[in-house]
Order: sequence, then C-alpha cells, then structure tokens
Amino acid sequence: MTLNPAYDLTYRLDRFEYGAVQRVPVLIQRVGGKGINVSRVLNELGNSSVATGFADDAFAVEAARELLVDFVTALPRVRRTVVLSEADGTTTGLWEPGAEVADPERAMTDLRRRIGELLPAARGVVISGSLPGGLRPDFPAELARLAIAAGIPVICDVDGAALHAAVQVPGVVLMPNTDELLALTGVSPRTSAEVVAVAQPLLEAGVGAIIATRGRAGMVAVTAPGAWSACSPEAVTGNPTGAGDAAAAAVISGLAAGIGWPALLADAVATSAAAVARPVAGEIDHELRDRLIRQVRVKPVGGPTIQEKPCL
Repeated sequence: MTLNPAYDLTYRLDRFEYGAVQRVPVLIQRVGGKGINVSRVLNELGNSSVATGFADDAFAVEAARELLVDFVTALPRVRRTVVLSEADGTTTGLWEPGAEVADPERAMTDLRRRIGELLPAARGVVISGSLPGGLRPDFPAELARLAIAAGIPVICDVDGAALHAAVQVPGVVLMPNTDELLALTGVSPRTSAEVVAVAQPLLEAGVGAIIATRGRAGMVAVTAPGAWSACSPEAVTGNPTGAGDAAAAAVISGLAAGIGWPALLADAVATSAAAVARPVAGEIDHELRDRLIRQVRVKPVGGPTIQEKPCL
C-alpha cells in the first residue's frame, strides 16, 4: 500500500560534481514509491501481490502495465523522486513532497472501502512510505487496524507522526531504521542488546514485533518469542534506496507463510542486500540472495553487552 507514490528517476553517473553542469549518460524512469517497490519484490519472490493506495489517473495506468494494481485516483498529480547513483556506490536522493489531496475525507473513505474489498483474499499487508498533503497522520494506523481485525499480519513501514500513531495498533509489525528508532524511543542504541532494551517497552504496549534495520550493522528482530540479530556475510555496495522495501517484502512473505523468526530474519537480510546490488529500487539480485540466505549469521540476543562483533 503506497499512499504517496512517485515517479522514480535514477541518474547513473560516473561521478556527481556539485555546482557543475553534467550530461546524464543513463536515465531510468519508472513508477515507484515504497509500497510499489515492495510489490515488485514480492512478485520476484514468487508471490502474487496487489499494489494499492492513492494515485492520479496517469500513474495508475502506467503502473498497471507492470503490476496488478487497484488505486484510488485521489491525487491531482504524482511527485517525483530523483536518485543520483555514482559508479563508486555513492547515492544522493532528492524527494519531492506529495501533492495536496483535494478531498481528504472522501479519499480516505474510498480507500477504506477498497481495502475492505481486498482483505478477504490477502495473506499479508504492507503499508509503506510518506503521506500526501491533507491526510491525517493516523490514517496508516487506521488501515492497519482493519487488516489486523481480519486476522492478517501487517507491517507499517512509516515514519514521523504516522509511526507514532502506528505504535498504538496492537499486533502491528514495525520496521524502523536507526533514525526512526531514535525518534520513536528517544534512544540511539549502539548494540543489538540495546535495540532489544529500547524495543521491549513497545512490545509490552502491544506492538507485535520490531525489526530494526541498521544498515551495514544488520537487523535486529524483537518479538514475543525472543530476539535475534542478523548480519550479511558480505559487504554489498550499490544503491541502498530500496533495501528497506525489499526487507519488508521478505518479512511479510515469511509472516504469511508462517516461517519462524530466525529464518525470516535471515531472508530479510539476504533480500535487502540483494536489492542494494541492483541499480534501481524494487529489484533483487537472485543469485546473490540465494547465496547469502545460506550464509547469514542469525544469533539470539540475550542480556546487555558492551561490545559485539561488527557486521561486514
């Protein structure tokens, strides 16, 4: 589910020179947004997915050429995101704000109805990304409650005020990065054990699970059955823009299939790294993923530790 989609433009350059006029040798443009990327990766993993949320007519038509979609066309226009991808792996992102929704209450009512129609056939729901102008920040949490009430696992991969609202949804799975975890808890954990310590009160308040994504430091899953950390055995360079979306796709796929948390976390780390290796978000390197998923180190996280072996 993407409430604030975008046209993704990736400029591939040997080197970006600030303040200079440059010709772009390679331009990749396609429909995007975090939920769109999740849907793409789900499809690559062999799942059937539906991309929904808000769009305008042109975006919905273009997205339908590639994906199974069911958008509410409530946006006057769709924003653009620009990624400057350099040969050495350096990436710079420019994100436009979303357009103002002309009639927010009607748009939200229409999407609630659309989600209600889709839920009976769903095995998992991912609500991703930012909000366009005019929507209440608790709207993603409201949609998550609809899915959880239907007995369907839900990931809310949102930030800011929407993330704070999502914390109030019993059973929801959250995937905050390091900055989002700091904003959520007021603490910047340095180790896996410290992640568990700051996440535990959120679980006690009703959150179903926290999967903290920590870049090259790996991921930490904090759940009722236990907590685990996982690292990639290889340092993968490339475009990290869609890494979190690929991880969300792996997690919801695992939750829908009833996979245990250690195996699910290994898959999330491997799939995320396989996304970094691809030049654009929403794709994965299948050969790399298959190799990494057999090698990812998953360890239970116990009490507080002063030091831990860093990931590659």
